[in-house]
Amino acid sequence: MTRRILLSHLSLMLLVLLALEVPFGFIYTRSELTRFSNTAELGAVTLAVVCEDKLEHGRASDLPEIARNYAQRTGSSVTVTDHDGTVLTDTDTDTDTDTVGRNISSEPDIATALHNRTATGTRDGPVSNSDILFATVPGTSDNTVSCVVRTLYPLAPLTQRVHATWVALAVTGLGVLAAVALIGFALARSITRPLRALERATAQLADGRLTHPPATDRGPPELRRLAASFTRTATRLQHLLHSQRAFASEASHQLKTPLTALRLRLENFEPHLTPCAQHSLNEAIGEVGRLSRMVQGLLALARLENSAITPEVTDLDTVVADRAAIWTAFAGEQRVDITVAGTKAGQVWAVPGALEQIIDNLLSNALRASPPGATITLATATPPADSGRTAPMAELHVTDEGPGMTEADRQRAFDRFWRAADAHHDGTGLGLSMVQRLTHASGGEVTLNAAPHGGLDAVVRLRPVQAAPTRSNAAALQKIAPLRSPNTAGNRPRAQRISGRQR
Repeated sequence: MTRRILLSHLSLMLLVLLALEVPFGFIYTRSELTRFSNTAELGAVTLAVVCEDKLEHGRASDLPEIARNYAQRTGSSVTVTDHDGTVLTDTDTDTDTDTVGRNISSEPDIATALHNRTATGTRDGPVSNSDILFATVPGTSDNTVSCVVRTLYPLAPLTQRVHATWVALAVTGLGVLAAVALIGFALARSITRPLRALERATAQLADGRLTHPPATDRGPPELRRLAASFTRTATRLQHLLHSQRAFASEASHQLKTPLTALRLRLENFEPHLTPCAQHSLNEAIGEVGRLSRMVQGLLALARLENSAITPEVTDLDTVVADRAAIWTAFAGEQRVDITVAGTKAGQVWAVPGALEQIIDNLLSNALRASPPGATITLATATPPADSGRTAPMAELHVTDEGPGMTEADRQRAFDRFWRAADAHHDGTGLGLSMVQRLTHASGGEVTLNAAPHGGLDAVVRLRPVQAAPTRSNAAALQKIAPLRSPNTAGNRPRAQRISGRQR
């Protein structure tokens, strides 16, 4: 903004200077030429009176001396002719031919003067780029032309003086522009200082905490009111965020205890129930477990939305191999195979711990959807860059051989709590939402596609290490680490993962 304000000041001042100096320069040039022409004409008239008087008294021999003296005094050249246009004297030494006695009545200015009219103007000189001013006047007596006097003045001194004036105007204009630039820069910095303070405060607020609020007693009144409103809004937002974080932290502890106690009490009923009530008890215990996982998922999403960290370098191939090895044992219980395929994807940018959670949730969904004897494929690839990307994106495909999803279901699958109408499992409907949030927090994207041979192909695209990392919203993942790995002591994958198959 400082630059724009400065440019606007300079543009306005430049227009003012051009509107003032350019007309002044042209007016000065024209007035100088007119003044010089009038002076030359007046001098020629005076000389013509003297020459006419000499000729009238028969003293034509005095004309050369008079012409030379005048020429030396005025810096001009003088030509005097008689009433027929024959040259009586000529002081012009630039020509090699003696023009005395030569008839020049055919020349336009001489012919005009012989008709008792004055002729003034400019014409090209004998040397290129050397214009001259001529003033040709008749010497008359009783309306009879006795002689003609022509004076020639070089315009080079006048041109130099005019050029010097233009240079002085240009230097003055540049000086004024320089002074205006300095003053305008100081004013622009003063005007935009509150805006820069607001910008810094906004960046701090985006990072999670406003430590230096903008001053509310500097700058124009409008910016002062804006700074005050921003400070109140930022304070309110920080208070709300702090309250929300406190709620998520407290709820994670307060809700776990009663849910655990409720499950234990329900399990204690088992020896005292008749066999016909055992099924209802198992369903109640399952619903309590599902409620516990849902609470954990909601709290994890709340932490994810309330924190901000920077993605770090993560080896995608290593994480894929590690998660596949861990999940193979649990997949074997359902007679489902897990294979790793594709090319090396290398290192990618990901929020710490996010990639493990993404793979765990996608494998959990795929395992729930896969029938016995099916195969789940984890494939990594780095496709070539297209015109829409500046760098290739590393891809992770998690493909199952289940029933798949319709196009409408795939569009809604990332919504919180969404579950397909034909879903017959204890999933919470939060797993794919977590996958999407974690992928976006890492600077990537996730899509669900139909697999070529049936089933679902979940595609996660992440930025390779060649791309610069960006700050993004992410979870305080250390707090939700127990949700990400199925090998946590005492937990099976069904009880740990936040999502079930959302199909």
